[in-house]
Amino acid sequence: MEIYAKVLLWVVPLFLIMVVIEIAYGHFTGKQTHTLMDTLSSLSSGMTNILKNVLGLVVVIVSYPFLLENLSLTTLKSTLSFYIVAFICIDFASYWSHRLNHKINIFWNQHVIHHSSEEFNLACALRQSFSDLLGYTALFLIPAAILGVPEKVITILAPLHLFGQFWYHTQHIGKLGILEYFLVTPSQHRVHHAINPIYIDKNLAAIFCVWDRWFGTFQEELEEEPPIYGVLKPVNTWNPLIINYQHLWRMIQDAWYTKSWKDKLTLWWMPTGYRPADVAEKFSRKEINTQIPIKKYNPEISFIQKGWAIFQWLCITLLLLFLLSNFESFSAFQALIFGGLILISIFGFTSLMDGYQWSYNFELGRNFIGLIFFVIPIQSKFYISNLPTLFYFGLIYFSLSIIGLQMLGQNKGTNSLNGG
Repeated sequence: MEIYAKVLLWVVPLFLIMVVIEIAYGHFTGKQTHTLMDTLSSLSSGMTNILKNVLGLVVVIVSYPFLLENLSLTTLKSTLSFYIVAFICIDFASYWSHRLNHKINIFWNQHVIHHSSEEFNLACALRQSFSDLLGYTALFLIPAAILGVPEKVITILAPLHLFGQFWYHTQHIGKLGILEYFLVTPSQHRVHHAINPIYIDKNLAAIFCVWDRWFGTFQEELEEEPPIYGVLKPVNTWNPLIINYQHLWRMIQDAWYTKSWKDKLTLWWMPTGYRPADVAEKFSRKEINTQIPIKKYNPEISFIQKGWAIFQWLCITLLLLFLLSNFESFSAFQALIFGGLILISIFGFTSLMDGYQWSYNFELGRNFIGLIFFVIPIQSKFYISNLPTLFYFGLIYFSLSIIGLQMLGQNKGTNSLNGG
């Protein structure tokens, strides 16, 4: 995890710089594809995914080393073609894993966060899951295991494969000629993120679009059908942690209220969106009609609140970078507690921007807890001795947050956790 944390120290700033460049480009060309809170929500979602990975919260059900040990029939020689074959295997696995996420109810819960934005931009690429806590995707790497691709090679190529998917989350690049026939492009991925009926569940490939063309999921972007972004059941929140479990909560509600025991047991594995007939009739849920103008989620917030949101995101990002840059200084328990504090901070400030009635008191409590976290003797001794910069930054941040909340006053919104 320490190596992964060090890699992220380079990758995170690079991605943020590219997002800023895209925002600047949109501003100066008059084709802005970002809105403040949507972008902050996307960036915050990326932080939750990073924390999940660096803190080791995923429970591995099937590991690639296990498959390699039991299925390998040969071992490829370490040549350029060897790495190409391995990369193709990873991309093939990504296609089928992605297809599963779109097609099965329970798996959609861990992917909906990536599609939840009603905008489409580079920040959306960072809307990655916090709820995929079971590690089973190695199953899709069985072809690589049979070919004897070493674990080390998968470990090197998998992050590169993931990072290679960032660039095409943009509306500023048109079709790319001959590349459209074998590579995933921005045009193709705009289709993938769209909820227009003709575009739903299309273009599932990550790098090579040949999988979509071969397996019947390819759809070209049409000039007469501009993409409409988001999900059919709008999430109506900026809080990435709520988004991560919203679909699961809806399934739990359906399983509880349905009178059919068959549905109670099977709705999880049914096609995405399936609901028991008796529950769907009694408790209807509004879906977007793409044939009429769509009102995007955009609760009204003041200029001061926008400044508050930016301040919170910047400080929380710095806390995350402190964790990544000093990961080896933390024990597993200390890293877990510190990471939990960051998660609670993301939950709190995004909820306040949603206007939840309880969010002001939650934020006040969260910042008092953060302040206490740094001043209790056992904690302060550790941070002053090992990470003094982090210690003083934490004190200043949480103190200013408490003062700022008093200036904001209680934000009495209209949302509730069950809303949407």
